[in-house]
Amino acid sequence: MEQSNTNSASQSTLDGIYQETEYLEINTGGKTIHAKRIPGRWRTLKWWTSSVWLLFFLGPYLRWNGRQAVLFDIPNRQFHIFGATILPQDFWMLSLVLLFFAILLAMATALAGRVYCGFFCFQTVWTDLFTWLEEKLEGPPQKRRKLDQSPWDLHKLRIKLIKHLIWVAIGLLTGISFVAWFTDAYQFWGDLFRLDLHPAAWVTILLFTLGTYFLAGFLREQACFWLCPYARIQSAMVDKHTLIPAYDAKRGEPRGRLRKGGDTAGLGDCIDCNQCVAVCPTGVDIRHGLQEGCIMCALCIDACDQVMDKIQRPRGLIRYASLDELEGGEVLPLLKRTRIWVYGSILLLAVLGIAWGLSSLDAIQLNVIHERQPLFVVESDGSIQNKYTLKVLNKTMQDIPVTVEVSGPEGAVVHGFRGSATIRRSTTTPLTIFVRVPRRNLRGESEPIRFRVTSTQDPELHAEEESLFLGPGSG
Repeated sequence: MEQSNTNSASQSTLDGIYQETEYLEINTGGKTIHAKRIPGRWRTLKWWTSSVWLLFFLGPYLRWNGRQAVLFDIPNRQFHIFGATILPQDFWMLSLVLLFFAILLAMATALAGRVYCGFFCFQTVWTDLFTWLEEKLEGPPQKRRKLDQSPWDLHKLRIKLIKHLIWVAIGLLTGISFVAWFTDAYQFWGDLFRLDLHPAAWVTILLFTLGTYFLAGFLREQACFWLCPYARIQSAMVDKHTLIPAYDAKRGEPRGRLRKGGDTAGLGDCIDCNQCVAVCPTGVDIRHGLQEGCIMCALCIDACDQVMDKIQRPRGLIRYASLDELEGGEVLPLLKRTRIWVYGSILLLAVLGIAWGLSSLDAIQLNVIHERQPLFVVESDGSIQNKYTLKVLNKTMQDIPVTVEVSGPEGAVVHGFRGSATIRRSTTTPLTIFVRVPRRNLRGESEPIRFRVTSTQDPELHAEEESLFLGPGSG
């Protein structure tokens, strides 16, 4: 009796595995993919990595010294990143930041394939959120397919309307969150409720709302297939040493359906249950090898491991592995891979450049421009006068009163300046000054002269710049 119950339970397990894929449809681009959602370690990891995007929604509301911590102020051409203010003169660092992330993506791909696509890409994350909500409202894949095929009635209309309204709300929140990075977030919400936003802000919110709604709600995996260029260049960055979610054909083939009491001699571990395809958000079959549509989210690993547990066979039929490992060749150690050293070196140089740039950002910058017409003027007392324009850049958010000091030729005296001036916040303030030097103190046609601008409130805030004092020569 006990043996009979055991056999019945085993048969029920097998029937359940195959029944779950009864309505499985392989993605051909013309139908909606309703991927099955199952728990597992890779699904859990996917949720954790997706949570990084909470910074996108919450970041604009962080404050630092009384203002928004991170603010990309396009109209005033300045970026505020915590205590640092980056102006157009410092935008060379932006090139290093872009280089850093480009090489980081290439390095991640060389190490683990399209791991960015599977765990971090905004298209993947938003689509995953949309399909999760869809399952909560409409049920598992089988029910969703039946609902899509059923005639319209009040029940279907109500569910579909609620779903699409939530999708639009998420898209709207995405657009609002994006715009909030470019203006003061708290003031932005006030202007939003008063319907007093700039037309550019309204257009941006509308575009992001519609883009999110259609990309994550309708295009889904088709955006990965047809719109994303990364899918087409991954082959140039993936080699036989790269770890990718892969099917172990030596262990799994020849595959065949497992039947209670059936002959399994000569069959591999793959029982052709298609669970790996059922959970794939792009509908690809991992058993066919590396494909353009695979975003390497590793959800197929969770599905296969669960099936292996049910039929009491070892896990790992589908696992992260390199082609070297699957083909039984020598697995090349990470430190012996040349491209990893190249990518790592570029990343290190980019980080060092960014760190140096941030550390060298001064609150005040000075640029001295010598008057060209005339180069100098001979005064009635015989002294030589030069005219300079001091362009003082104030990167802080407060106006700063400053003094100007000159050092260089003996007897240099500043004229045309009242002793102090105020440089305006977050902009460049021009200061025009005249410097006179007795002709007898000049030893040549030009001599170095140094200007120093110092805050009267905080002597630590200062800037220096060297120029030339020009004259007719020694006399």
